[in-house]
Amino acid sequence: MSDPILEVHDLKKYFYVSDGVLKAVDNVSFTIQPGETFGLVGESGCGKSTLGRTILRLYGTTEGQVLFNGENVHHLKGAKLKKLNRKMQMVFQDPYASLNPRMTVGDIIAEGIDIHGLYSGNQRRERIGELLHTVGLLEEHASRFPHEFSGGQRQRIGIARALAIEPEFIIADEPVSALDVSIQAQVINLFKRLQKEKGLTYLFISHDLALVRYISDRIGVMYLGALVEVAKADDLYRKPLHPYTEALLSAIPIPDPEVERKRERIILEGDVPSPINPPSGCRFFARCPKAMPKCKEDAPTLLTVEEGHSVACHLYK
Repeated sequence: MSDPILEVHDLKKYFYVSDGVLKAVDNVSFTIQPGETFGLVGESGCGKSTLGRTILRLYGTTEGQVLFNGENVHHLKGAKLKKLNRKMQMVFQDPYASLNPRMTVGDIIAEGIDIHGLYSGNQRRERIGELLHTVGLLEEHASRFPHEFSGGQRQRIGIARALAIEPEFIIADEPVSALDVSIQAQVINLFKRLQKEKGLTYLFISHDLALVRYISDRIGVMYLGALVEVAKADDLYRKPLHPYTEALLSAIPIPDPEVERKRERIILEGDVPSPINPPSGCRFFARCPKAMPKCKEDAPTLLTVEEGHSVACHLYK
């Protein structure tokens, strides 16, 4: 196996607020191999987006390391940082809010090209047209403004902008959650095609487990700022180990009405604890149907229990 393109080691991102310390990301570790899609799932507010933004340096770290091709992302400065920024890009959740409404589509896509001095004149114009064609848009769209496009088209513009400087790694943060279902499929298939053609590596963040299964090679499940399970996509859906993962998967609708009626769903009781000074022990303890007394006292660590399958749960020690 080749060396990972991305390594996250014991990463913490805390926000200091009036009520205490909000532990948005708390001691998270994982790796991503070149050409792989690593899916990250969990309920809203579990820290998925904060993790992605911290990896990309949009937030600083509280503790821990993010290594990209062996280099500590948060220690780079000057020319090395500028070089890194070419290799790591992000596609944001809201395709309208992430595009400057006062800039034409061509200038939005070319912003990174201009910053890094990659093309100018006719070459710049040709590159913009090539990128628009790559994401399924037309060359003449370059002179229009974001408000003239549909949600799906705007997300394609965001993808073209991310591709403009030829990155190796893209963080896709809920990239289709604001789109209609039919458009979601088109954008996801575009991600898969681009990965195959350009050898891209993805961190794909979503709350939609069915979608994540379709696009991901491996999946990490987050709960209240921490990873509770990591496995290959098929293994996770076939044999989930953590009670939280089991509950999430039981909520995915099945297209067969007979099977859907007979299937038992796991209903989690209680509310998600506050990430501001979260409880000691396992953070899922108060909602877990399989909780034991030790879960309230000792926080489980992420341990490998099968090849390629890790879980943070006292049931598997």
